[in-house]
Amino acid sequence: MSRVDAHHHVWDLSVRDQTWMVGPDFEPIRRNFTAEDLAPLAAAADITATVLVQTVGVLAETGEFLEVAASNDLVAGVVGWVDLAAPDIADVLAELQARPDGQYLKGIRHQVHDEPDLDWLLRPDVQRGLTAVADAGLVYDLLTKTPHLPAAIKTAQALPQLSFVVDHISKPAVGGPLDPWATELRALAALPNVTCKLSGMVTEADWSTWTPADLKPYADVVLDAFTPGRVMFGSDWPVCLLAADYPTVVATAETLTTHLTPTERQAIFTTTATTTYNLL
Repeated sequence: MSRVDAHHHVWDLSVRDQTWMVGPDFEPIRRNFTAEDLAPLAAAADITATVLVQTVGVLAETGEFLEVAASNDLVAGVVGWVDLAAPDIADVLAELQARPDGQYLKGIRHQVHDEPDLDWLLRPDVQRGLTAVADAGLVYDLLTKTPHLPAAIKTAQALPQLSFVVDHISKPAVGGPLDPWATELRALAALPNVTCKLSGMVTEADWSTWTPADLKPYADVVLDAFTPGRVMFGSDWPVCLLAADYPTVVATAETLTTHLTPTERQAIFTTTATTTYNLL
């Protein structure tokens, strides 16, 4: 069965710096990564389509990623970045979608977890921008940590016409207490316009000693709260390489979902992503 990796990145450090790579711990991934590098890894895992996700808050990267999607058979969709607070956001989105490769734009993301204002999503200018994302028929990827979840819940409630996707299960500290993360995530999952990526967990655990058993309590909360029909697999390659190689990340997701029915697993590894992002 062909499968979808709903979350990965590429970058060329000669084009722009990845400013979030601070300190020596990031040395293993402080080099260039391309979709061509991912292709053999994906093929070995029976993954035939991917979603390429923005890495920095730079509009030019969105255009570059659309070019990657248009020139690469593996990348089926792009989650890009635009300035949600810009007065002309509707025009910016329209220009991106009008490009020859504009059909690959499926969603928008901003590094909300880096915003010191925990209510950033609730700012009137940001809410206006999110409305423009919905009007453009796009998805919004929520990159948050637990303190941002209350605002995310209010935002998803206020914009029922917008499809939200929680990235990296909202990045709980694996090994720490489940609450308040679990309680907040369940409240978000109660909203029908929100889905969740089973992704990014290995780098929230101890990079050198984690096991699938460490991740299971968190995955179980996600699967119970959202149900498999609203969960999708994402590798977070190449960031995942800080803690695990690509085959290990895929195998771990398989282990964490092994108790599910074939139909439920198909949703996680194929259907949810294909439907949510309207992949080509």
